[in-house]
Parts: sequence; C-alpha cells; structure tokens
Amino acid sequence: MIKFENVDKIYPNGYKGLTGINLTINDGDFVCIIGLSGAGKSTLIRTINKMHTIEGGSLTVNGVNMKTVKGKKLREVRKHIGMIFQSFNLVKRSSVFTNVLSGRVAYHTTWGCLFNHYSKKEKELALNSLDKLGILDKAFVRADQLSGGQQQRVALARALTQEPNIILADEPVASLDPITTIEVMNDFKKINQELGITIVANMHHVDLSLKYATRILGVKEGRIVFDGLPSEVNDDVLRKIYGRLPGKNENLGKVEDSEDESRA
Repeated sequence: MIKFENVDKIYPNGYKGLTGINLTINDGDFVCIIGLSGAGKSTLIRTINKMHTIEGGSLTVNGVNMKTVKGKKLREVRKHIGMIFQSFNLVKRSSVFTNVLSGRVAYHTTWGCLFNHYSKKEKELALNSLDKLGILDKAFVRADQLSGGQQQRVALARALTQEPNIILADEPVASLDPITTIEVMNDFKKINQELGITIVANMHHVDLSLKYATRILGVKEGRIVFDGLPSEVNDDVLRKIYGRLPGKNENLGKVEDSEDESRA
C-alpha cells in the first residue's frame, strides 16, 4: 500500500511541486495520473520511490516511512518498486538478456554485478520475464537493434525481474506510435491483472487512461483535484483538471521527463 498524508514537495528554488496530497493507493490498483504538463504528475510518482524527497507530511510505501528512510533500508524498499521511463533507459550496446538481468542489481554487490555473478534461478527469471512479454526470441539481440515498442518491453521485463509489487511508469508510451502504444498498455494490463502488481502511471492521453486504469487521479497545480473511477470522468471533471475539454486522443502537453529537473 502507498499512503500520502498531507504531503508537500518544495524544490530548492522555492517552487511548490505538491501541496497537501492525501492519497491511498491499494495493492493491485492500476492508477493513471492525468493532468497538464507541469501539473505535478512526475513529481508525485517520483516521491513514491524517493527519487524526490518530500518536505512536509508523511509518505508510507509497503509500511516504510519514505520521508526518513535512507541507506541500506532505502535500497531494500526500492528492490520491490520497478520504474519505467518513456526513454527506456537501456544499455543500448548490451544484449536484451543483459539489460533484463540488470533488474537484479539491487540484490548483489557491485563486484558481483561486474563479474556477472547471477544465479541460474535469476537467469531463468529474466528469461521468463521476456517470455511473458513475448520477446524471448530477442534475448541475445543488442538493445539498439530493437524497435521502440520492443525496447519498452525490455524495460518492462527488467522491472519484472526485480520481482516488484509496485511498478511506476513515467510517460511509458509517450514516444511510441499508436499501434505499439496499445500493445504496451496491454502488457501493463496483463501484468496488473495476472500478477497482481500495482501500477501507477503518468499519462497525457486521456482516452488511454480511461480505457486501461481501474482508477484515475487528476492533478492540477500540485494538487489532486479528482480521484475516482474511469466511469466517473465526465466533461465537468475534465474541465476541472485541464481548464477545458481535451480533444479525442489529444496529447495534452509535452513529454514530462525533464519537468522535475527544471524545478531544481
């Protein structure tokens, strides 16, 4: 379970990224966060694994206080939180298999990783993750030889190899074509439903969010202005989140990966 209680995030330049966030995300939820670029979506999602620290309130993840946790305990918590970026973050010159195995890095010492001291069980886990996503045949292909959709599947397989109970996805389909986008979103749905992994994803595409999520969060100016079922999202809700009605399949805002860094 993920629980925010009166959480504030203030950047070093004084910009307030989050204000008074009260939110509980339950095990097995598939949450899509929508809102304009700069609304605080990336900030919200990146506090969950402490990529960003919080200044006020309390944030608990899997029973651990993320405001105070650090060092070895923080690394232990992060083992069980996968992270997917829209830019994939793969080592392009390495094989798919090597990239996926890197999901086990947190379970090893630096020297163990350098000398490829992964167990047979871990290697089988990596191959099984690739198989679940339908790209086992690409295991020994270099990552830079894959399409964008295949690379995102590799990133997802890497996250699965961590054996997480939470996967955070920061604009996971922003750079993909429409057909590949649907395929990747189907992968997220499959993982959520079949493995019971909690998914929390930032999305600019409203229609996709309503189609795949079990719960929608609307964020505006660092505050949650809507929290409910996809079926409850109507024109009034969209106006509250965006200030206007978005067009069909409209991508409201630019890719947000650099949003948080720009606040620092």
